[in-house]
Amino acid sequence: MATEPIMEDLAGVCVDSHGSAIGMPQLCGEWIPNQVFWLVITLLVIFFVLSRVALPRIASVLAERQGTITNDITAAEDLKRQAQLAEQAYEKALADARAEAQAIAQQTRDDIKAQLAEAIADADVQISAKAAESEAAIAEIRASALESIELVAKDTAAAIVTALGGTADQGAVDAAVDSRLKG
Repeated sequence: MATEPIMEDLAGVCVDSHGSAIGMPQLCGEWIPNQVFWLVITLLVIFFVLSRVALPRIASVLAERQGTITNDITAAEDLKRQAQLAEQAYEKALADARAEAQAIAQQTRDDIKAQLAEAIADADVQISAKAAESEAAIAEIRASALESIELVAKDTAAAIVTALGGTADQGAVDAAVDSRLKG
């Protein structure tokens, strides 16, 4: 069998008579310049693909991410400032509400004290009026009692004189009881 001319050109130290590689073709010294050539071509193609297509896309994604991060940080700082302002407004409103509540409580206490003082004054007036009425009633009862005592004493004296066998002169009995009551 005749070998083809292409196979004969390839035949060398690294290929046997059937065209199969002997050992590892990567380590064949005759093929190293060819391998280096294709390696350089491949690396140049990869470099151009990366530099023209992949790296610009990666750079744009990174720039977009950086812009998003910067915008998010700025928005977070704005929200933080707004939260601080809202907290300050809340604390001020809370302090104002507390002050107003204390003022209302103090006003209520003062109103209650005033109403209590007024009620006490009214009660004192009513008690004084009732005491005066009671004293007048007691004086009236005393006067009535004194009159009743005088009448009872006169009747008793007349009854005693009659019981002892005498005749009671009402004028003399009245005069004797009156002189005795006066002292």
